[in-house]
Amino acid sequence: MIRLPFPSKEEEQAGRQAGVASGVHRETHLEGGGGGGPSREPLSPSCPLSAMEKKLAWLCALLLCCRPAFPVDLLRWCTISEQELAKCSDMSKAFSKANLLPDVACVRGGSAFSCLSMINASVADVAAVDGGLVYQAGKDYHLKPVVGEAYGQELGTSYYAVAVVKANSNLTINSLRGAKTCHTALNRTAGWNVPIGFLLDSGRMPAVGCQVAQAAGEFFKSSCVPGAGGAGYPASLCQLCRGNATGQGRCEPSPQEDYYDYLGAFRCLVEGAGEVAFVKHSTVAEATEGPAAPSWGQGLQLQSFQLLCRDGSKAAVTAWRACHLARVPAHAVVARADMDGAFVFRLLDQGQQRFGGEDSTFQMFDSTAYGGKNLLFKDATTELVPIVEQTYEAWLGEEYLHAMRGLDCDPTRLPEFLRWCVLSPEEIWKCTTMAVAFKAKMLKPEIQCVSAKSQKECMEEIQKKHIDAVTLAGEDIYTAGMAHGLVPAAGERYAEGDTTSTYYAVAVVRRSILDAFNIYDLRGKRSCHTGYGRRDGWTLPVGLLIRKGLIQPQRCSILKAVSAFFSASCVPTAQREDYPANLCQQCVGDDRGDHKCQASRQERYFGYTGAFRCLAENHGDVAFVKHTSVFENTDGRNGESWASQLRSADFQLLCPNGARAEVGQFAQCHWGQVPPRAIMVHPDTNALAVYGLLDKAQDYFGDDSNSEFSMFNSTQFNGKDLIFKDSSTGIVAAGERTTSTSWLGPEFLEAMEGWSSAQCSQAATRSVNISLLLMTSLVFASFHSS
Repeated sequence: MIRLPFPSKEEEQAGRQAGVASGVHRETHLEGGGGGGPSREPLSPSCPLSAMEKKLAWLCALLLCCRPAFPVDLLRWCTISEQELAKCSDMSKAFSKANLLPDVACVRGGSAFSCLSMINASVADVAAVDGGLVYQAGKDYHLKPVVGEAYGQELGTSYYAVAVVKANSNLTINSLRGAKTCHTALNRTAGWNVPIGFLLDSGRMPAVGCQVAQAAGEFFKSSCVPGAGGAGYPASLCQLCRGNATGQGRCEPSPQEDYYDYLGAFRCLVEGAGEVAFVKHSTVAEATEGPAAPSWGQGLQLQSFQLLCRDGSKAAVTAWRACHLARVPAHAVVARADMDGAFVFRLLDQGQQRFGGEDSTFQMFDSTAYGGKNLLFKDATTELVPIVEQTYEAWLGEEYLHAMRGLDCDPTRLPEFLRWCVLSPEEIWKCTTMAVAFKAKMLKPEIQCVSAKSQKECMEEIQKKHIDAVTLAGEDIYTAGMAHGLVPAAGERYAEGDTTSTYYAVAVVRRSILDAFNIYDLRGKRSCHTGYGRRDGWTLPVGLLIRKGLIQPQRCSILKAVSAFFSASCVPTAQREDYPANLCQQCVGDDRGDHKCQASRQERYFGYTGAFRCLAENHGDVAFVKHTSVFENTDGRNGESWASQLRSADFQLLCPNGARAEVGQFAQCHWGQVPPRAIMVHPDTNALAVYGLLDKAQDYFGDDSNSEFSMFNSTQFNGKDLIFKDSSTGIVAAGERTTSTSWLGPEFLEAMEGWSSAQCSQAATRSVNISLLLMTSLVFASFHSS
């Protein structure tokens, strides 16, 4: 590398007096936002004409001629404090003396967010930021991470955020509501951002109006969150804090608060103030082992504590690689998308080779000389590494991305209204009543009711962002996601304690040693169905049989194909025209034989219980029902004469893979999980805000006994299942089921593919296109699932 010597002090002074910026002087810095310090342009192209100026002009031209080709001549580093500015200035001088190019100029940004804005506006070029800011840099400013920090200790470029409890605790990650919690500090990664973001994103913690701190205050019984003592924060967030020995500094984000930082949050747990501590993976070991352990940690054993895992289980504190809330990515240097990341790394790599050790005059990874900590780079950094895949998503990883998405709920971005799509006069009536009731409770955003002619029109209008939300069921969820790109924001729950809000579609048969047929032997059998068009009794089983090639529709008639496949059936229906006679052959009607094959309770073989009764009374060889139907009508649970003597052990399930299974093995042997109805929105809509609104609303209006308004009761509006199903017991978050494909599940999608392949509109081409679209969507869903 060729580099010319510095100009003398006299020459440089003369150049400054002449208004020339040499481009190599390092002691001045650039102020962001028009600040009051001296500024200069690198290597000014207009050179002076006096004798001294001619000398400087010659030097300027020679410098330009002899410099290696770099994308820029000056790399402007954004700093956020006077301490960081001082260290940056020293780094600039050290790099200059070591003949490292390009020159580094230090820009004062004032805050990390202002640095991101300045880089985006080309006022600065790079800055080193933490994971949360890498997320904001990529999402809001389209910046990219180009150089990462590595911390050694086999961790590379990350550490792990964990939730620690005492070994005898009954808490799990699913039972944190009402717990007492210890946090490192407000807005700290391991102690606040990751756990709160994870709880929000997974739907465990609802937030009304994106008020995250308020949501945490309501969710936890009490906490110590140093830094949350200001106006606007719930008092409960500081309730467990205690300050120092003299009571000073209570709830301050400083060593004045005994429960501050990693060790402080763990101490909060050890001393019994809290029940769970959100810290990093090494905290427990640091507090319990070795000579550096604090006095309050003496005598503590690692095995006295456990970690809470994301799946609801627990693990030893040494199992943090497998049991954690998120892998926290290291700090990274971010730059604009058009900047060459390799160019930035080359400069820093040369710098760390010269100034990364303890014997160097300037130390890149030590901030003690400046009276600060983690200035420019974290002090724990052992080396800087190039980032190969320069996207913020790849650097952060799925776990951390989900946590950040949970926190990415800005109250200032919430729409004033949530426009809800409704389809009938009865639904409009209920919707307007709901809007008035929600407004009376000051729930935000307010509901506006928008009428449409069909579910399809609702989907189209949401896609255009003319409407915000609609409640849809299985096949419509499929269409909304596949054709219009909509995503679920929340869903219905149909049983208390149900964590999946779903049930299984199964094929039930009688146990038989002599005739133990399987799914591939169904042709010519008699079948019992809950009803024509119903998901568990018709859509899923028929779709799956078509997908497997067992039923092959001829001339586009699925009804005729099913009637030809089974020898006789009972498929209750409201359709009469062109309905094959043998699809009603096994139906019996009411006690007098009337209303045969009607899709109503007057047909004894209609619905779940009816289809199972059809099998039990030997009117069919297989019944397509839901997984609870056998248990609800056997072993004395149904006292009616036809069911009173039935035993669940006398029945089995047919599995789609050709096996048989016991009726209790429905989770492994089923024809599809029937998904609950979902509230579908545009992907740009804040799904967490939609769920937060509905979750808070059901606290007021989720009980049918509420005379003012009931979300899950449509009788007063002369309808059924208006906006929400009347059988719903609550609204649940979409959680990790953030796409229509992940909401519906693979078996449901397989059945839907069978139906798609059997449609006749633009027959072959349409079938192939839908199959390809489905496969692409499935790959996308699996790639983005957590």
